[in-house]
Amino acid sequence: MTSLERLFGTNRRARETEPVGVVDIGSNSVRLVVYEGAVRSPTPVCNEKVLCGLGRSIASTGRLGTEAVERTIAALGRFRAIARLLGVKHLHAFATAAVREAEDGKDFITRAEKTLGTSIEVISGEREARLVAQGIIMGFTNPDGIAGDLGGGSLELIDISAEELKHASTLPIGGLRLIDATGNKIEKAQPLIDAAIAEVPWLAVGAGRTFFPVGGSWRAIARLHMEQTRYPLHVTHGYSIPTAEAIAFCEFLRKTKKLTGLAGFSLLPKIRREVLPFAAFALERLLRTLNPSEVMFSAFGVREGLIYSLLPAHERQLDPLLSFCAEYAGLRSRSVEQAWELCKWTDPLFDPPGPKETPEERRLRYAACLISDIAWREHPDYRGEQSLNLLAHAGLSGIDHQGRVFMALAIFFRHVGASQEHAADLSERLKALASKRSLKRARIVAAAIRTAHTLSIGTPGVIDKTSLAYEGDKLVLTIPKSYAALDGERLRRRFEILAQLVEKQPEIRLK
Repeated sequence: MTSLERLFGTNRRARETEPVGVVDIGSNSVRLVVYEGAVRSPTPVCNEKVLCGLGRSIASTGRLGTEAVERTIAALGRFRAIARLLGVKHLHAFATAAVREAEDGKDFITRAEKTLGTSIEVISGEREARLVAQGIIMGFTNPDGIAGDLGGGSLELIDISAEELKHASTLPIGGLRLIDATGNKIEKAQPLIDAAIAEVPWLAVGAGRTFFPVGGSWRAIARLHMEQTRYPLHVTHGYSIPTAEAIAFCEFLRKTKKLTGLAGFSLLPKIRREVLPFAAFALERLLRTLNPSEVMFSAFGVREGLIYSLLPAHERQLDPLLSFCAEYAGLRSRSVEQAWELCKWTDPLFDPPGPKETPEERRLRYAACLISDIAWREHPDYRGEQSLNLLAHAGLSGIDHQGRVFMALAIFFRHVGASQEHAADLSERLKALASKRSLKRARIVAAAIRTAHTLSIGTPGVIDKTSLAYEGDKLVLTIPKSYAALDGERLRRRFEILAQLVEKQPEIRLK
């Protein structure tokens, strides 16, 4: 195993994994997620939710709604059957604010456990907040900021700095609770929201840091913002909005009397549409208090946090993005070993006097190298476009949208020549999102990958016998004489493009 593999994880097929199920009984929705296994970058094989609205009447009656309970029980019966079909041996279930606060919460849990066939933990607000924080750690690399998970019954807030979980608070201002407490009158919500926020003394530590919104209602706001700005990606995880822009958009959503004509609004479930103005109001007031540097939406939350809590220490230390890419290379590439070789083979390109590279840029380059051959089974005319669409919308974690755009473009350029760059409409829209530096790096990495794959044909044990090096105004590719027959016009043409991109003269040596 190479040092890179020890740091970032190996192909998951080499590890023993079995499916793990999580049932989340929330105040708004009830959801089952079955993951391939408890690993650093978990992949869902089943993700099903039912919007039951258990917490709809908690504020006014103190009890769970009868209809909501019956819908939840029916959903849990189906979830049990699904888990059995998928061979889930470990089914973890928990309930949040609505159940822990309801007068009839214990009676509900008795029925629910019998239906689901496993115990259900009614988690405290503090534990919920900590699981949310661990979900953020699962989904981002070294996160630093405040995470907020808005559910139907409550809002959990927690201060996160890398692996350290600091302050945590639970506020009674979930979307359904606000509707219930105000009689569905948005103008009555501000005093309730502001009073709850004022009870949290530590929120000043959020100034100038990232705020991570979690929860379906807040993700719906992100999706609507994407629609209004015609954003080319449709992935909420890692989607970032400047704080002032997020506040203005939330204000627009809660002030607009009729949202039905808003692009994307009709696609939201009915209960999400109902809660949306209140969720936007809560986010608006919270951001005004926090004053964060940016708003970075997260698709990872309490369920992923529970999976993270199950991981051994060595698994937690793995890089989530590179773990995913290594696994995907093992599933879809001709050789995962050659993918690891490619990471090391491209290192000298970014040594002096080559282009400078930050640690994060190096990490993204390795990710691109690892998944560079995933489209080899596709028709050659469509490899670039297929890779572009896949990586632009894949369920990646440990990456923001700028990194996602870099990876998608790098693999797109790897498959298409300069004359075909305009073949995919999405590529043009993604290029508009990329900085000049990122775009140039994507072309350099793509050209290096094209050169390496032309030399090795995706076979391990070839490029690791060759080397790249700068010598004065030259970029030199040294090939041992045992592989001299692999030299040729196609290789030299692609190597010349690589040399031009790093502003050097190409030279291939047979040694």
